[in-house]
Parts: sequence; structure tokens; C-alpha cells
Amino acid sequence: TDSFIAVMYGETEGNVPGNALVVDPKKPFRKLGRFGNAFLNRFMCSQLPNEVLKSISIIDSPGILSGEKQRISRGYDFCQVLQWFAERVDRIILLFDAHKLDISDEFSEAIKSFRGQDDKIRVVLNKADQVDTQQLMRVYGALMWSLGKVIDTPEVLRVYIGSFWAHPLRNTDNRRLFEAEAQDLFKDIQSLPQKAAVRKLNDLIKRARLAKVHAYIISYLKKEMPSVFGKENKKKELINKLPEIYIQLQREHHISAGDFPEVKKMQEQLENCDFTKFHSLKPKLIEAVDNMLANKIASLMNLIRQEESNMPTEMVHGGAFDGTMAGPFGHGYGEGAKEGADEEEWVVAKDKPAYDEIFYTLSPINGKISGISAKKEMVTSKLPNSVLGKIWKLADCDGDGMLDDEEFALAKHLIKIKLDGYELPGTLPSHLVPPSHRKPFQTAE
Repeated sequence: TDSFIAVMYGETEGNVPGNALVVDPKKPFRKLGRFGNAFLNRFMCSQLPNEVLKSISIIDSPGILSGEKQRISRGYDFCQVLQWFAERVDRIILLFDAHKLDISDEFSEAIKSFRGQDDKIRVVLNKADQVDTQQLMRVYGALMWSLGKVIDTPEVLRVYIGSFWAHPLRNTDNRRLFEAEAQDLFKDIQSLPQKAAVRKLNDLIKRARLAKVHAYIISYLKKEMPSVFGKENKKKELINKLPEIYIQLQREHHISAGDFPEVKKMQEQLENCDFTKFHSLKPKLIEAVDNMLANKIASLMNLIRQEESNMPTEMVHGGAFDGTMAGPFGHGYGEGAKEGADEEEWVVAKDKPAYDEIFYTLSPINGKISGISAKKEMVTSKLPNSVLGKIWKLADCDGDGMLDDEEFALAKHLIKIKLDGYELPGTLPSHLVPPSHRKPFQTAE
């Protein structure tokens, strides 16, 4: 698309054009009117009676331009619009295609417009099935290197790797990885309604700090202006000296450099201002903001926690958030420790003859091998002792410090599960309990 589309809940399906959206008091878009008709003609709301949209609304931005297309003006300040949305949304998802990775100049500028919103950003490396595992590793490395140059943050961004469409996977080598990554992304989005109030409070604190810094800058410029002659020259001088003024205010009021607006942008905006009309600093208002940040916010936070504890957990429901765990296609169903859960025969039995051969080379006494003998064999897996200790605890069903042939086979099966990349269960599932150790009437579930 070449438009910004707000996908929102509505009882009936339909589209609302941008000019109508910005005059609707029930929609949060009234302030977008300042970007003009060129933008409003490229803005619309798509309403759908979809359960997912009862919890979240989605803003789909236009496709990023590259090459020659970047030189053709959109007719409105694309980055300013992105910044407006970035300040108000709960999550920003950057989409990259694995088979045509490219951060164009416009994309780079777009990402820079998210300055100060780094905690909201998540990255999706989409269509990852179009490349093989080796290529995917190179693409992931190249993406992280490129993002590191654009996003100025010491923390590594969370990148979700997958193929988020309904077509068959071209390369199935990483199927399990794609499924796990998709579940992680869905969980991240599902939890958004839970923390919405805390994020709004966080944004309020950000805005209060910025307003306070703005007041210091404006009042300083007002104070430095001459009362009668040379106003224009002084104004030019102050605009040029803005970086030095920032440093002076940082020292004087003990403010972090990160709370100050971007110098170049501030200088551009000050060019059109009349400094003589600026207000002087009002210490009582600054005190009120400090009091709010120090005391009121803490009590608000307690109220939010109380409300959250008394109310049911809010989650996103419907669509893919419900459908991904259906039937035997639920996460991990029939895999790892869950393999054989719905089979009558003990799942370990199919590999038991091979495990028995190893068992009898370990010199069992009265049908059991000691812990020392079992350890010698188990450490050949090269798993850490902490993992092998957990496997021993699960496999030694009767807790006698020794393993019979079934318990040993179970230990080998659990080692195989871990080596295949699956997690070990916290307690032994009933279908993995060796037949001779099952209580009367116990069957595998």
C-alpha cells in the first residue's frame, strides 16, 4: 500500500477516509490534521468486526521506498508522521524480508524518527524460509550490523525469525525455529493490554521531563534577550550557541543530555519564533512537576498495581492468537517429552533393544547398575552435569540410587530429547513412566 491504514474494530466492515477521521472526536487522530491534505489523502481507517481488534488497533505504514523512488516526494513529511505515531503506540514492529535485505535511505531516516522509543521496537525477519540455514545466519548477521548503525542503543534488539504467511514453507529445515519464534512474537503482542496503563504512565513521565527541560531552554533564551536594541542579532547568536546553552543547563540543573530535544531540529523551530514573547521561568510550576514525579507518580503506580491484581488478566484473543494452538498442532505437541503421550505402547520401547545392549555392557548386579556405572555412560553425551543430574532424578523412578534396564532406557531417551533441542519436563509425565514402575491401574495419558 501507499497509505497509512489504521486497522480498528467496528461493528460493520468499511473504510473511513483521512479527512473524515481527523474530525471524528471518537477517534484519536484529530492532531494529524496539521500534516495537511497530501497526508490525509494517504490516510484511512479500515474497520472490521474482528475479535483481535477489540484489544489492539494496528497502524500499517506505507511500503518504504528505495532507489529512484526515494527522490519522488511523498508530498508530506513522512518521518514526522511516523514520529507522531511512534510516540503514541505501544509496539513498533519493523519488517524485513530475508531474501532481499536492504535498509534504504528512507528506511534509515524512518528508523531514526523512532529516537527515544527504542524500548517499543521489535524486528521481524520475514520470509526466512526463502533461504537455507547457512544463508539465514549470514542475513541475520548483516541485519544486526545494519541496524546497529541506524539505531543508537547499547541493547541488542529482539529479532523474530519466521515466515508469516499462509503459503507452504520453501525450506523446512528451520520449521521448529519459525514456530517457536512466531509463538514468542504472539505472546509479546498478547501481553500488550496488560501493561497498557503502565506504559501510559511511563509516557506521562517522559513528557513531563521533556516539558520541564523545554521550560528551562525557553526561559534562558528569554532572559538573554536585550530589552531594546539588537534583538535580531542576539536571537541569531543564541540559536548558534544552542549546543553550549544545552551543556550549561545540564550542569546548572543536573539534567541528563538525553532529555534535551535534538539541537538541529530545535534550531530550525526557533528561527520562526519571537524570543521576546517567551515566558520567564516560574519556579512554582517546576516544583509542581518535581512533586508529581517524586510523589504522585508513585501513588498512581500503586493504584495501577491494585487494579491489575483485582481484575482478570487482559490478553489479545481471536484470529491467529487462538488458532495457533489448536489440536495436535499446539506448540510442542507430539515432540520431545510429549512424544508418545497418546500412544498405548511405552514410547521408549522402540529404542529399548539398542539401550539394553549398552545396559548389559555396564555389568548390572541383580538387574541394576550403580550410579557410578550409569554416570560413565551418561557423561558421553557431553551434556552439562546440571542437565544430567535432572535426567537422573527423572529416570530413577524408585529413588534407590540405581537404574534397572527400563530406568536406564528412560535416561537415554531423556538424553536424546535434550540433544534434539527440546526442553526436559519438570516432573516425569505419566506416559514416560516405565511400565514396571507404574502403579496399579495407571495407564499412559
